Amino acid sequence: MALFNWAFAKHYGGQFLLRIEDTDLARSSAESEQAIFAALKWLGLQWDEGPDIGGPHGPYRQSERRDIYTEHANQLVEAGHAFACFCSKERLDEVRAEQQAAKQTTRYDGRCLTLAADEVAERLAAGEQHVIRLVVPVSGDCTFVDELRGEITIPYTQVDMQVLVKADGMPTYHLAVVVDDHLMGITHILRGEEWINSVPKQKLLFDYFGWQMPVLIHLPLLRNPDQSKLSKRKNPTSITYYRDEGYLPEALLNYLALMGWSMPDEREIFSKEDMVAAFDEKRITVGGPIFDQTKLAWMNGQYLRELSADEFSQRVTDWMLNPQRLAKLIPLVQERVERLSDLVPLVDYLLGARIKLSAADFEHKTLERDTVVKVLHHTLAAFEELRSWQRDGLFELCQSLAQQCELKLRDFLFPLFVALSGKSVALPLFDSLVFLGADISRARLRDALDVLAVSGKERKRLDKALKAWGRSKVPE
Repeated sequence: MALFNWAFAKHYGGQFLLRIEDTDLARSSAESEQAIFAALKWLGLQWDEGPDIGGPHGPYRQSERRDIYTEHANQLVEAGHAFACFCSKERLDEVRAEQQAAKQTTRYDGRCLTLAADEVAERLAAGEQHVIRLVVPVSGDCTFVDELRGEITIPYTQVDMQVLVKADGMPTYHLAVVVDDHLMGITHILRGEEWINSVPKQKLLFDYFGWQMPVLIHLPLLRNPDQSKLSKRKNPTSITYYRDEGYLPEALLNYLALMGWSMPDEREIFSKEDMVAAFDEKRITVGGPIFDQTKLAWMNGQYLRELSADEFSQRVTDWMLNPQRLAKLIPLVQERVERLSDLVPLVDYLLGARIKLSAADFEHKTLERDTVVKVLHHTLAAFEELRSWQRDGLFELCQSLAQQCELKLRDFLFPLFVALSGKSVALPLFDSLVFLGADISRARLRDALDVLAVSGKERKRLDKALKAWGRSKVPE
């Protein structure tokens, strides 16, 4: 999405803005923000305005724009386009359950919309907890134009009375993004097709404020080879994974450019500057493009072979032997070697691809195959929920999982050692996890489950078993 927005802006002489949409404070962190900066900078997609470089439309973090959203939410309430809702979570759950049982669209039933003004004022004055919701017509349709798909109509009966301001006073995405798009002068929005159903809510807000809605271009979502939506459960989706695995940024950008778009002359190898020069949004297709790692690896190989010997040497140095990476590695190995040549067998799985595994590698004197699979599956699921990738947190998580699996920690860690390193004994596991990072670590656990031929039926059973434990038992 960033690539297509960048190319569109540069082709038409526009500006590419980076905005951090962090209204969900529980899921946002400085660490995730820095990961966004690092990924885009590595790819060479430089923004013209953003939180790190400033600009005339700042601040560029939504968490720093709360007063702006509060002012606009109050305008909506005063104009009768939004209202205070005092419904409890329990009541909302009951309404949702009744609608699901009746096979209806789950949406707010409008109970607080009809409250008398005096009652609302009294409850607000008493400090009663509430949210602010959007007024949505009870009948009629919302019709809008997508530049790729033409005119789209969605009945208002399928549109929820969206929460605009949460009980803690923070805005939701829908209010914040509309206000920011207007105040920041956004003219075009290129985003994923999963946002199409949200357009009616946002169009209502633009109409209520009397603002012009930006031009919408909903791009197709990337898909796995089996046509399922690309997700981290089946494919590495983080840019940092491909960086750390040794892909070149220009090769990855080239491949991503082919995901739903093509050059007029249909050539496959081209630079991002070539893409900007030839960019035409009408050449974007709406069919779900397949993200094929085999094709990406082939393309990366083409770029590697075009490098001179000196350039190739420099790329290897930048990837494997850069000072930041060595600084993390040296404390793990310095006390464990007697010769520099001892380094290679110690760190091969950290600096390169892990050796290819077989099911026999996971054989253990006390762990049955089903237990090994459970350990790998449950750990991977827990890793995918982690928002911070720190040694102590990883240790506490594995310790908790080992207790829930009723295993000694040493036995529990055995499958993880094998999955990460290809060895039953390696450098300290949690230090290795931190060095490899979340993306490569999770990818190796996924590969281990594939090596053990875990079927779809077995995965569903394991998912169900994990859910039965309860999320509250797995530390964040």
